[in-house]
Amino acid sequence: HVKRIVMIFPVILCGGSGSRLWPLSRASYPKQFIDLLADGHSMLQSTALRLKSLDDVAAPLAICNHENRFFVAEQMRQIDRLGSIILEPASRNTAPALALAALLSDKDDLLLVLAADHVIENNESFVNSLNEAVPLAELGNLVTFGIITNTPHTEYGYIKKGKKVGVGFDVSQFV
Repeated sequence: HVKRIVMIFPVILCGGSGSRLWPLSRASYPKQFIDLLADGHSMLQSTALRLKSLDDVAAPLAICNHENRFFVAEQMRQIDRLGSIILEPASRNTAPALALAALLSDKDDLLLVLAADHVIENNESFVNSLNEAVPLAELGNLVTFGIITNTPHTEYGYIKKGKKVGVGFDVSQFV
């Protein structure tokens, strides 16, 4: 019996209204397309490049709205990471878009859902966390990642952890 190599199917969520960092970010050019860290890459490009450190990763699938499709295509082409693009029919349709992404992937692939506007400074920790999560996901678990916050923020929720499971924890509650 040969163990199948797990293929990670990355899905990058590129939606956004451009309202949080105005005037730098705006509806016609949301923050995920901007080089906020002045490292030569937009936040979307940094997200896609982060995946190069992983083994057995498919080309990323980007999910965006109709207005941003050309930004996504061009920025992914610039870094030679252009995969497929799904256009959302309307904002806030993440669940249906992810369902379509699941249908486009192989049934045994693991979907890795990423936000295009996250900053992850420690790529080694990112890769290690994903590698530790793969066995849990292979068992059919949904795996979520979180960070330990250093300040309260009323616009964001948090994950209340439950009992220890392998290298992680059950999610007791999303608050």
